[in-house]
Amino acid sequence: MITKNITIQNSVGLHARPATYFIQKANCYKSSIWIENSDRRANAKSLLGVLSLGIAKGDVVTILADGSDEQEAVDGLVDLVLKGFNE
Repeated sequence: MITKNITIQNSVGLHARPATYFIQKANCYKSSIWIENSDRRANAKSLLGVLSLGIAKGDVVTILADGSDEQEAVDGLVDLVLKGFNE
């Protein structure tokens, strides 16, 4: 299992459109992927799960992946967050 902490920098956090981009990217990987905010964890491939975390700008989240492409999955999702969700 690979984990990585990252701070959300975009102005709206991980809501609506950014969450959709995040989930689409997560679904490109075979690994099981989760995202944690504080003490709550959600499936990174589930829109409802990700939105339920209420991730806002400045929140530090943890991305976790377990599977055959876990390193690639974490790196890809961290890169997406760092690029501001392509917005």
